[in-house]
Amino acid sequence: MLRRSLPARPEARRILLGTLLSAVGRGLTLPFLFIYLTDVRGLTDARAGLVIGWFGAVTLALSPLGGTLIDRFGARRVVLPCLVVEAVGTGSLALVDSTASAFGVMTLVAVGSSAIWAGQNTILASLTGDGERQRVFGLNFALLNLGIGVGGLISGAVVDVARPVTFQAIYLLDAASYLTPALILLTLPHVGRRPATVADGGDAAPAAGGYLTVLRDRPFRRLVVFGLVLTTCGYAQIEVGFAAYSVRVVEVTPRVVAWALAANTVMIVLSQLLVLRRLEGRSRTGALALVGAVFAGAWLVLGAAGVVGGGNALLAALGVVACSAIFGFGETMLSPVMPALTNALATDELRGRYNAMSSMIFGISGVVGPVTAGPLIGAADGRVWVAVVVGGCLAASLLALSLRPLLSAAQDGRPALTRTPDPHPASTA
Repeated sequence: MLRRSLPARPEARRILLGTLLSAVGRGLTLPFLFIYLTDVRGLTDARAGLVIGWFGAVTLALSPLGGTLIDRFGARRVVLPCLVVEAVGTGSLALVDSTASAFGVMTLVAVGSSAIWAGQNTILASLTGDGERQRVFGLNFALLNLGIGVGGLISGAVVDVARPVTFQAIYLLDAASYLTPALILLTLPHVGRRPATVADGGDAAPAAGGYLTVLRDRPFRRLVVFGLVLTTCGYAQIEVGFAAYSVRVVEVTPRVVAWALAANTVMIVLSQLLVLRRLEGRSRTGALALVGAVFAGAWLVLGAAGVVGGGNALLAALGVVACSAIFGFGETMLSPVMPALTNALATDELRGRYNAMSSMIFGISGVVGPVTAGPLIGAADGRVWVAVVVGGCLAASLLALSLRPLLSAAQDGRPALTRTPDPHPASTA
């Protein structure tokens, strides 16, 4: 299954290798930023939260500019400097010693990260055909989670709040990891360049329009609405809603939450290739609708664990872990289908903007989800929160089904229906 999922072009395989190696570095630091800023560098919880929120806001604000630059200059000319800026910013986190320096460094990190995701998706899309793109995006997601999981295991065994040098070391290693995909891209001089237009002497039509043109694309507009609803009630709830409900309502320890997140990663790594095989030739909108149902099922399991609560600690802990694992299974369907459908709708001239808007979905929901999770969990022992996220995921499923009539069979990933000739045509007198 792994061999079948690999892209045909060796350049795409090398890009995937860069994803894996950089993800290991990302996993070294991903769970520890808040702890590092508060317990090691002495920032208050409120100031650390503001720093992290500032990073999200700057990244979101700059993402549209990143998409425009990708279309105008090519993904290569945008991703390479962004990777270098990201590396410098991440390495500089090792030197943070005040709130002001934390804001400055996180601003630098945000500038670097604002266009990397859209640029790398644009590069992968340019190196793959329609028939393999969905598999490649799914494999990319699996490698990303595998790398983050490996990095997390390494850093978990090394970091110590009593020894700041351990945190400085992992941030420097994370910084070095961002240079890996940059070096790989430098060895591929023809990858990620802007499509040649007629004005340049190429065959492609000149780029027309901008984000208004993208927003006039009715199917893509519907896909964006689906993504906003699903991620707000799904992904955006993992960091705040899931953890808060698990600890405060289900009454499990933070260690159980850590086990649950590990189960999520294991589920993704073990099932992604099998899911990719099952998705081939099937409706993408049907898969997206199923994702909403799976996410809703995961939250219902967590809600049931909340009902059990402290009455049966083992059963409650199993419910929390099961919720995260089920959610991970839903991710294995969303991760290949969403970017594949985005790039099926995109034109070569506006592909950067399409991918930037798709990545902005996660940024917007990442702001809305955490802000709303706290008050909802505080109402009626969390039952209101469970009802809202379950209802939102099911509403996303309906939005996905409503998208299907707007797509061609090829865009939806379905085999095109061919009309077979009548073997006995009616004779004419």
